[in-house]
Amino acid sequence: MSSRRSEALAFSLVTGINHAMARLVGIWDSIGIMEEQRVERMETVKKHIEGLLNDMIIEEEALKHRIRANIITFQKQLDTLCLEMSMDPNKMEEGLTVLQIEKNLRLRVEVLTKEKGERLKELHGLQQEDKELCVELCVTPYYIPTGSMPSRTQLQELREHIQTLSEEKKSRAKVFSGLREDIRKLMEEMGHEPETSLEKESVGHDEDIFLLTHENIKALKLLLSQMEVKKESLTNTLAELKEQSMCLWNRLDALEQDCNVFQESVQGTLSDQITQWQGEVDRLTDLQKTRLEDVIEKVRQELVTFWDKCNLGPEQREPFNAHFCDNNFTEELLALHDAALLKVKNYYDQVKPLLEALQRWEKYWALFQDFEKKAYDPNRFSNRGGALLKEAKEKVKVQKMLPKLEEELKKGVEAWEKDQGSAFLVQGRRVMTYISSQWEEYKQQRDKEKSERAALQTSKKGEMTTPFKTPTKRAHGGINGPTPNKIRKTPSQLTRVRSSSTFIRVPSSKPPLSQVQMQKMRPLESSSSQRTPLLECNSTERKQPVDISYADFTSALSKKTSDAVFNSTAKDPTF
Repeated sequence: MSSRRSEALAFSLVTGINHAMARLVGIWDSIGIMEEQRVERMETVKKHIEGLLNDMIIEEEALKHRIRANIITFQKQLDTLCLEMSMDPNKMEEGLTVLQIEKNLRLRVEVLTKEKGERLKELHGLQQEDKELCVELCVTPYYIPTGSMPSRTQLQELREHIQTLSEEKKSRAKVFSGLREDIRKLMEEMGHEPETSLEKESVGHDEDIFLLTHENIKALKLLLSQMEVKKESLTNTLAELKEQSMCLWNRLDALEQDCNVFQESVQGTLSDQITQWQGEVDRLTDLQKTRLEDVIEKVRQELVTFWDKCNLGPEQREPFNAHFCDNNFTEELLALHDAALLKVKNYYDQVKPLLEALQRWEKYWALFQDFEKKAYDPNRFSNRGGALLKEAKEKVKVQKMLPKLEEELKKGVEAWEKDQGSAFLVQGRRVMTYISSQWEEYKQQRDKEKSERAALQTSKKGEMTTPFKTPTKRAHGGINGPTPNKIRKTPSQLTRVRSSSTFIRVPSSKPPLSQVQMQKMRPLESSSSQRTPLLECNSTERKQPVDISYADFTSALSKKTSDAVFNSTAKDPTF
């Protein structure tokens, strides 16, 4: 379409020139200009037209060369910008005219130049912000070579770096403010005045006095830990003073009302409270010196209480007996008693878990003995309502718990002895020796009771057996009276058991002993003769306790269960 328009314009241009020349010729004809003059005039018109056209051609040629030069220049600039901005090289479309190429390159260069300026401006702002954050946090800034053009990736990484630093700054600022607040509160609670420059800066109200560095955070944490240690020390000192005051109040029989009034009057910081309590301790100490005898006697009572709690035997108490029996009541004697009391209290705190474990064992040991005593009570079979079943369950529970508690106690004692390097004694004996002696004593007591029951049973049997003379017939054929034909007794009224020349008389209201029961009584009599006599159990040569486990004891106990049940039923007069 455009080519046709240009051809039409060219044709109209030629037509216009022809019309103009025709008019000039007509004018020349009307004027009467001669041919020679006409030629000259036409030559002039031709030169003028050719000159105009040549000027136009020259201008367009210059434009063409300028456009080509621009294309080269813009292409170089575009390549440089792409290289600086880390972009891919520009690719031109095919089939474009020179003018279109020049225009596209020019617009692309303008866009990249504008983007370059924006990047440099953003880089400057980001670097300034990054520098400030890095100074506050004492970290290394994000590195971008000076004078270089940052890429889009670098700018994005710089933004993320600044965002991370900003969050770190907020986090550290929160930690700093928290640490300073905690330090300030601790100092106020203790009544501590800042001494070092760090302490003064910590309690100050200037938030920007500290750089938010890890070193400063560590320094504040260290200061906080020191303040906490100091507070703990002051708290322990205050607790010790309170304990001393309580002890002195108890020793001096102070009125509870006066003690409460003093405790309510104590106020202020820890340092102030310590000063007030120290004054009270000093006052009570001076008062104590005037009542040494009463005070020492109370300390002795408390000392005996803790000795009993710790299960200390006579050998362990023996070293202090000389001071315990000393009646020369002096401050030195009170100091010795206080030292001994403090020592046994510390020992009690160390072995308290072991003592609690021993108390649990003794509790179940008492239950076990109680159940074993009930096993010989025939009246328990008359109970109703599931009491026997409940008792059996409880007994099984106790039998399971005893060895478990013994094992736990043994392991605990071994660990404690290994850690402390000393033996744990119960009434002067090792704990397992103590437990074994309890089992041994219980076994001897059972054998003693069994021997006593056998002896009692033998004596009852002798009382029930009475001798009779062999009946002889008189002249009338009677037996000390009427003849058997006149006096008859039924078998239910009189039962005779032949044993050599004696009779056993059984009341008529009771059934006779059967042959099976008589056979059961014979092994009982024979076994009773094989048991340990009562004299042996009470002999002066007492056997040393040997280690015996719960399993060994129960296995030996199960072998004698049937004998124990028969002995308990044999005591019932109904048999």
